[in-house]
Amino acid sequence: MAAKEQNMCHNYMLLKPQEASWFDLVRLLASSRMEKRKFIESPEERDDDLQELRKFQRRWLIFISLLVQKLLIAVHNPLGQIGYMLEMWLNFLSINDGLLGIFFNLLKGKLVWPDRLTETFRSVTGISDTRVELDKSITHDDTRYRVSLSMMAAKLSYENEAFVGTTVRNHWNMDLLGFFNFWNDYQDLPSTQAIMVQDTRTQPNLIIVAFRGTEPFDGDAWRTDIDISWFEIENVGKIHGGFMKALGLQKNKGWPKEIDRGNGDQNRQYAYYEIRQKLRDVLEKNENAKFILTGHSLGGALAVLFTALLAYHEEELLLERLEGVYTFGQPRVGDIKFGDFMNDKLKKYTVRYIRHVYSNDIVPRIPSDDKSLLFKHFGLCHHFNSLYHGKVVWEEPNKNYFSLLWIIPKYLNAVWELIRSFIIPYILGKNYKEGWLMKFFRLVGLVIPGIPAHLPQDYVNATRLGSFHRAVRLLNQDTESKED
Repeated sequence: MAAKEQNMCHNYMLLKPQEASWFDLVRLLASSRMEKRKFIESPEERDDDLQELRKFQRRWLIFISLLVQKLLIAVHNPLGQIGYMLEMWLNFLSINDGLLGIFFNLLKGKLVWPDRLTETFRSVTGISDTRVELDKSITHDDTRYRVSLSMMAAKLSYENEAFVGTTVRNHWNMDLLGFFNFWNDYQDLPSTQAIMVQDTRTQPNLIIVAFRGTEPFDGDAWRTDIDISWFEIENVGKIHGGFMKALGLQKNKGWPKEIDRGNGDQNRQYAYYEIRQKLRDVLEKNENAKFILTGHSLGGALAVLFTALLAYHEEELLLERLEGVYTFGQPRVGDIKFGDFMNDKLKKYTVRYIRHVYSNDIVPRIPSDDKSLLFKHFGLCHHFNSLYHGKVVWEEPNKNYFSLLWIIPKYLNAVWELIRSFIIPYILGKNYKEGWLMKFFRLVGLVIPGIPAHLPQDYVNATRLGSFHRAVRLLNQDTESKED
């Protein structure tokens, strides 16, 4: 790592799966000697961290992370091709009105072929939950409005630019300020996406920045989640390396407050710096406007880290205009010190932070919170069960997912969610009807509970059906969990 980056993140553990052979992984488990491992970069002078790395539990977790990353690198192209073909087939079915429609259109010579860049093309995420309209029963002064809008924006961020623009302008009556593809210096790819929307119907105006989460067939995004590398920022704490890389950590510069944006490659724009500048420009023109940061899955982690960097760089003007950070199915981002730093800054600038977790969603329960790893959640969590009843807690139940005590309850809950998918439209109306793809994911949940629970469908339902007044009221209170 370059000297400049060491000065910025002087303590770190960087995993390099491309430089690890399969034999190296076997040796990692067999030997506790961590010195001169070319696929693990860490400052040699930090003996305390080196001792931690030598422990078998830590080596086992590093082994799993490297193994899965190497597998994802190996299957990157076929995984992407499977996702490409699946999306094309699902959209082909949709625009031709199903199998019968395909048959009759074929007879008429009027088959319609999907185009990935058009406003009618949906991602797998968008097909699993086809809702694009905001809930008209939730008005601007409703406690649920900002949270519900945030979740819809987070869901929309998975779609292409044409689809996003049409939805924002024609269905939401708002302005699309930006659709972004940002560079990841460590993957050498533009693998971080975000959208920026302006709600001009509220006074003051509201800007929503939504980071895209992990797409089902995007191997690069899954590598970001699985990578347990970490970097320590002085006076901030240790932070998940995959998320830092996705937000714009640069190999030779770390996190300087400003970078030279004028002479750089336009295809190599970094998420944190570009979004921050865009917010500066928009908020300068609209003195009363506020903004929200949001995201689902990986996107939620990026929203949290973006806030942390604003605080680290002492961006007081932006932090004073930050209304809230609302995340959905967000994984753990940093250690206890990072959580303390965030709690202090959120309180100082009176920023609302609500972390939403639905039922047995597996992603908020990773990386593991135990003695072998340093990652921990901070702040209050709004947890919803499979009846969409909310509860404000410090930590979601079964915080590490793999508890033996929760095996039977998780599978019973998965059975109930499958049954619910058939009956919910008759109870709550057609807006809650689940398509055949979502029902298929419910079947997957019978094998791996927690996978379908991570999809946006249940989070959209929770933001519409749950109550949020208590979550908002308890944000700055030191209280134990209470039921809604």
